[in-house]
Amino acid sequence: MISLPPQPISPLDGRYRGAVEGLGDYLSEAGLNRARVHVEVEWLAYLTQHSLLGATPLAESDLSTLRAWATDFGQAEIDRLAEIEATTQHDVKAVEYLVREQLSRQGLDRIAELTHVACTSEDINNLSYALTVKQSIVAVWRPKLEAVISELSRQAEQYRELPMMSRTHGQPATPTTLGKELAVFVHRLNRQTAQIAKIEYLGKFSGATGTFAAHLAADPTVDWQAVSREFVTGLGLDWNPLTTQIESHDWQAELYSRIAHVNRILHNLATDIWSYISIGYFRQIPVAGATGSSTMPHKVNPIRFENAEANLELSNAVLDSLAETLVTSRWQRDLTDSSAQRNIGVGLGHSVLALDNIRRGLGQIDAAPEVLAADLDSNWEVLGEAIQTVIRAEVTAGRSTIADPYAALKELTRGKRIGQADLVEFVSALEIGDEAKERLLALTPATYTGDAAKLLDHLR
Repeated sequence: MISLPPQPISPLDGRYRGAVEGLGDYLSEAGLNRARVHVEVEWLAYLTQHSLLGATPLAESDLSTLRAWATDFGQAEIDRLAEIEATTQHDVKAVEYLVREQLSRQGLDRIAELTHVACTSEDINNLSYALTVKQSIVAVWRPKLEAVISELSRQAEQYRELPMMSRTHGQPATPTTLGKELAVFVHRLNRQTAQIAKIEYLGKFSGATGTFAAHLAADPTVDWQAVSREFVTGLGLDWNPLTTQIESHDWQAELYSRIAHVNRILHNLATDIWSYISIGYFRQIPVAGATGSSTMPHKVNPIRFENAEANLELSNAVLDSLAETLVTSRWQRDLTDSSAQRNIGVGLGHSVLALDNIRRGLGQIDAAPEVLAADLDSNWEVLGEAIQTVIRAEVTAGRSTIADPYAALKELTRGKRIGQADLVEFVSALEIGDEAKERLLALTPATYTGDAAKLLDHLR
């Protein structure tokens, strides 16, 4: 067998790369190393600007050049890091040496020993992961989710008044509107989005075992806790004052659990839409040139929602594992989190891919009002709930003496298909007030939707 050229193993880096490539800027190895360089450079900037550990402020031009180099981190730096790490066998140490080389190019060797000073690798790593995860959520994942919510909201409003048969346990139940059913998902997703927006992205910067021991040994006159807080928050993160060698990762577990919850809501949406398509409530808009089946040319398969289901399940498999694994570390430090965190992009990537498929799928369906109307007209028995409830009220008000109205309607409707004429005959013979009787006789399955349409006002 002839060996193929190097190929991606994950479909996220192959077949579906276009849908998830934005995550690569943050959650790839290169994205992590860019963040590490950024943190190392900002620590140098902080030390020099505040004249700590014998440093003096850098010239503004030197600092601007150093920061620009970190910002422009690209293929040359990626390649050089690989060369250095081949010798160091330590990724963070390789970053330190890369920064030192840049200082030398700028003629700043006098501050070289401040590179990574008083830091353990995890001081750099935890801040870098917090930055890259935060950026990936803000710049990639949330916009994808918001695009789905926006399309759902649009359709919910479009179908606000469109009556639809509800189904509980798969059986015909009290009617609703299609817009209200979609609005339920909008409301659920909005709640989770708001909670995710409140997640803290925590960072520690306190040395080898979280005690600031090296810092105080070098200069006991400095309030190193205040320095740490200011440095971490200056990066746009939240400061964690009490840690072991590692930041405890609780915020990551909280975030991934929230995203997994969103994934489960989306999974529910995908299976519901798939089911509505299967019974004809939605018709699919054929995509020009697309093939639904290799042998059945008539088919238009709901592949976007099926693809989303699978990817949401894969995403949760990774995110649930991360949430479980990352909150535990043996004593001060072990490397289980290092291996686990390298898969954050995999977990988020499958979620992003699912979001992309759901958004595209929603854009390829239209409601079929005639199918919804026919289904309602075939299930007049659902008005049994309304009739027995009205009778109860009439009995309570003294306008009726009917005993056990629920049993009477159960006898008429349970397990039966009845039509309008059957209900008209039944209601006309009821011993209830004229106003109540007229109200029931005017009712149809299509008008028995209560406040379904008005409930969408809660989305505003």
